[in-house]
Amino acid sequence: MIELQHVSKSYNGKIQAVDHIDLSVERGEIFGFLGPNGAGKTTTIKMITGILEPDTGTIQVNGHDIVQDPIRAKRSFGFVPDDPNIFPRLKAIEYLRFIGEIYEVDPVVRRQRISQLAERLGLSAALGDRIQSFSHGMRQKLIIIGALLHQPAVWILDEPMTGLDPKAAFELKEMMREHVAAGNTVFFSTHVLDVAEKICDRVAIIDHGKILLCGTLADLRARTAEDASLESMFLRLVEQESEQSIPAASEPAARKPRFPWGKRK
Repeated sequence: MIELQHVSKSYNGKIQAVDHIDLSVERGEIFGFLGPNGAGKTTTIKMITGILEPDTGTIQVNGHDIVQDPIRAKRSFGFVPDDPNIFPRLKAIEYLRFIGEIYEVDPVVRRQRISQLAERLGLSAALGDRIQSFSHGMRQKLIIIGALLHQPAVWILDEPMTGLDPKAAFELKEMMREHVAAGNTVFFSTHVLDVAEKICDRVAIIDHGKILLCGTLADLRARTAEDASLESMFLRLVEQESEQSIPAASEPAARKPRFPWGKRK
């Protein structure tokens, strides 16, 4: 459902945010994309969704090349970004009608889907309110409803649990399981490793733009020779990668203070 081959992305020709990665996400699985801040997760997701264009490599979503055939590719997935900034002057229901029109969702189906999703995520009572009055968590719920409104086969979720209350987070996890049980795909990034360990069929760990490991939890344990939690393996791998990537000259002891005489006034 999602296929990346030799994908790279750099900024200003210097910072290698994503470094020639290969990744395959299959139909019928929840795939967790893990990594520390600045590891390349969001850059990768922005390339998968067509927000950024890769410097090298190809990306296919549901059989459509995101660069060569972007409209068909984008119609096949729903995307929840890591920052829920959306049209604050619109009412929530106006935003959802707008999304429904973009994806050409039948009005009757649209109303049913809005009602069902809003009920599950606890947003029904606020659909008539303006988005500018919403908390971060409420905006996150609204973004999720909009992303799933056209019933896409592929869900691409960047930190989807951020800001959600416990009930909404539980419902989203249940919805993810239901989605893949129907033969679809969920690709999501998260910092909540306990969640990833409990619900993911496979995970990939990225750091410094490179995929360190990819597989089931059993695969990761076999390859790291550890019978440990995902959190323990993640921390060990990231620590090892950081030690290998930092040149000696950049160690704190080798750096000169910017103002050796103290704080500049």
